[in-house]
Amino acid sequence: MSENPDRRSLFNRKSALTRLSQDSSSRARWSRSVQQRLEQLNQYPDFNNYLIFVLTKLKSEDEPTRSLSGLILKNNVKAHYQNFPNGVSDFIKSECLQNIGDSSPLIRATVGILITTIASKGELQNWLELLPKLCLLLDSEDYNTCEGAFGALQKICEDSAEILDSDLLDRPLNIMIPKFLQFFKHNSPKIRSHAIACVNQFIISRTQALMLHIDPFIENLFALATDEEPEVRKNVCRALVMLLEVRLDRLLPHMLNIIEYMLLRTQDQDENVALEACEFWLTLAEQPVCKEVLCGHLSQLTPVLVNGMKYSEIDIILLKGDTEEDEAIPDNEQDIRPRFHRSRTVAQQHEEDGIEDDDDEDDELDEDDDTISDWNLRKCSAAALDVLANVFREDLLQPILPLLKELLFHPEWVVKESGILVLGAIAEGCMQGMIPYLPELIPHLVQCLSDKKALVRSITCWTLSRYAHWVVSQPPDTYLKPLMTELLKRILDSNKRVQEAACSAFATLEEEACTELVPYLAFILDTLVFAFSKYQHKNLLILYDAIGTLADSVGHHLNKPEYIQMLMPPLIAKWNQLKDEDKDLFPLLECLSSVATALQSGFLPYCEPVYQRCVNLVQKTLAQAMLYQSQPDQYEAPDKDFMIVALDLLSGLAEGLGGTIEELVARSNILTLMYQCMQDKMPEVRQSSFALLGDLTKACFQHVKPCIADFMPILGTNLNPELISVCNNATWAIGEISIQMGSDMQPYIAMVLHQLVEIINRPNTPKTLLENTAITIGRLGYVCPQEVAPMLQQFIRPWCTSLRNIRDNEEKDSAFRGICTMISVNPGGVVQDFIFFCDAVASWVNPKDDLRDMFYKILHGFKNQVGEGQLETLLRSVPPATEGTPGNLLRGVTVSTAACLITGVTHYGRQYREPLLPREHFTLYWGEGSAC
Repeated sequence: MSENPDRRSLFNRKSALTRLSQDSSSRARWSRSVQQRLEQLNQYPDFNNYLIFVLTKLKSEDEPTRSLSGLILKNNVKAHYQNFPNGVSDFIKSECLQNIGDSSPLIRATVGILITTIASKGELQNWLELLPKLCLLLDSEDYNTCEGAFGALQKICEDSAEILDSDLLDRPLNIMIPKFLQFFKHNSPKIRSHAIACVNQFIISRTQALMLHIDPFIENLFALATDEEPEVRKNVCRALVMLLEVRLDRLLPHMLNIIEYMLLRTQDQDENVALEACEFWLTLAEQPVCKEVLCGHLSQLTPVLVNGMKYSEIDIILLKGDTEEDEAIPDNEQDIRPRFHRSRTVAQQHEEDGIEDDDDEDDELDEDDDTISDWNLRKCSAAALDVLANVFREDLLQPILPLLKELLFHPEWVVKESGILVLGAIAEGCMQGMIPYLPELIPHLVQCLSDKKALVRSITCWTLSRYAHWVVSQPPDTYLKPLMTELLKRILDSNKRVQEAACSAFATLEEEACTELVPYLAFILDTLVFAFSKYQHKNLLILYDAIGTLADSVGHHLNKPEYIQMLMPPLIAKWNQLKDEDKDLFPLLECLSSVATALQSGFLPYCEPVYQRCVNLVQKTLAQAMLYQSQPDQYEAPDKDFMIVALDLLSGLAEGLGGTIEELVARSNILTLMYQCMQDKMPEVRQSSFALLGDLTKACFQHVKPCIADFMPILGTNLNPELISVCNNATWAIGEISIQMGSDMQPYIAMVLHQLVEIINRPNTPKTLLENTAITIGRLGYVCPQEVAPMLQQFIRPWCTSLRNIRDNEEKDSAFRGICTMISVNPGGVVQDFIFFCDAVASWVNPKDDLRDMFYKILHGFKNQVGEGQLETLLRSVPPATEGTPGNLLRGVTVSTAACLITGVTHYGRQYREPLLPREHFTLYWGEGSAC
């Protein structure tokens, strides 16, 4: 991530902050004053006539003043067009069309903006002469008129593409697109560029009018491929990238030439052209033909992408790459991007991991120079290399390893830095192939953390985080300890960019290492707490995340008096310092939620004021929302993120403190507030309120129980898988409530069961939602088997496949007790899918004795019921194990586990008491020693 230090760094910190505050305050007052004056002028009916007159007629004024008049008019159109008198709006339209060919490019552009703003206000249907007139003006012999009309049409195509392709306007594109294609060969590069840009707006939507002319369009693009005008080349590249996505069939015959062309353009002297061309590789990587068409060009493409990953001179200037120590310079508040809270989602733990599974986690490449621009050639090249590494895997290493060897040890820091970025970019896709080189590379990268150039240190932090999983898999003293030691030093670096990169990298290392970090907790906390006194505003927000991730990763190991005494005072000091309206509360509340969950009883001394403030935040936000709803002209809409983070912290408190939160709940109105939140229009509010409901149900059900009759209908209406996270948390809460309610849950089964069965049978449902749905159905069946068992056949197969990979825990235990109870009530419901039930049972590592007995009785009963002959037939129907397809439930290991259960052979280290089928049947169908 990048930084843009305040230019007033020569002043001391206090005076700089004072001046910044005074300047901001003055600007704000001036802006409000101007806005108020403009609103007053808008009360005069003729005001907008004056504005259009200044723009189009008052040529004695300078062009910037005339243009400003037009932009003020544009804002008035956006805000008040429906209130313009007919005479005024007609006059403005007329003047715009008469002056679209003004001799000034600035005035033409402003008129074009004004035209498209009027059109976007729904006026395309009413301004019937607009499109025919603009198309007619394209044929004008006057360049200014043609260019002005094309500029306006380009803006209209950008802003109103959908309506242009509708019957509302009698499909004008049928005329416009052939017209635009005629201008691809115009002698003016600006006109050619406009023409391509207009057509490009309709590629992704596969507009029929364009698809009918797709071949001449592509031919014309090829004809312009080497145009001398950069803007034309850029638009050609953009068109080919979009066509690659929607009309690959038309490009395939020319793919060899297109790839060679894009290789050339990715090295274009104009960076905007190169950037558009570089997008081609990102899009191509998503196509199934990528490997086939690109494999012969990897040796040419790889050095091109690698070269694009170097910082340009302008990048270094913008990033202040020569500034090594800037930690004392206050942040420019405008450079701190707004943070958005991510609502709490409840997930299950899996056999292969130690932390909650998160289907929505964004793992995309994200290195650290955000503020140069949102997207540039360096970032695009790195992203392209990342996705291509995922396509070609180890095949990419052949062309890239020789380059890496040269780059990583290059004497010029800019080249060396790009090599470290390359190494990070290929980490995910080429990990297996890189493993032999990592014992040498990781120590080298750890050394680079001490490089004299801040930009090298910061990118090294990021790249090391991409290899954290491998580092953690090795003996800790070999790589983890040296890496952790150096990263902690970089967290206290004198450069703010390095601090930020180190904090982010350390958070990734925490997620991977989990309890491996426990022996070093004192050292880690000492560093993170010291950073509180060192960091400026922006990095402080990232520090919260590192602390919260540490708490999530080490859990209850953090609950030691010495650790609590180190960590809590600075957090509580920040908590007390921030006002309720300060958005810095978001990351701090998220951090405290994780800390409270980890500390458990250790958080008790801090619990009451934190709890009460969260309740107050929820109450205040709800009150503001009600005021806004009743009087939107008088009040502003509240920022509901304050309420969401407060609900999530309350969830963390309930999870961490358990029953000890009961007194606080008893003395507050949180259940009343939660009832309101559960019905909020904003999905994220409902999502967090359902998570809190589940946690309070577990912690102090005596307070939740009186509200169940009100809560259950709301939960039922939120079982909508279109809103995955809301549905997930509502499902989980229903499961927790059912365990507490027992047979008293019976009146509510009909409210939720059919929706849950629909969800578990729904294709492409995310794993977390499937797992929680299966557990909740199992729990409902456990407490009310007579009501749920009749539907057993409708969900038993997806139920079993959903729970085969989650870890042994109480939720899984209660769900399997439920399924066993339902099978005893309705044994016919499982017969067709019995092999899936066997597989699900085999996923247990260590079931409790009474649950093991339930499994045994069902399996033994099944054998006795169907007889050995029918059981043999069932086993014959199972497809044989196929090597390399372990994910297929009826192949590979799954068949083995089912057979083990039926034969009684040891599986995953446990022995069933008595074979349910003689061993000779097992060897007959799977072969001696082929399983278990």
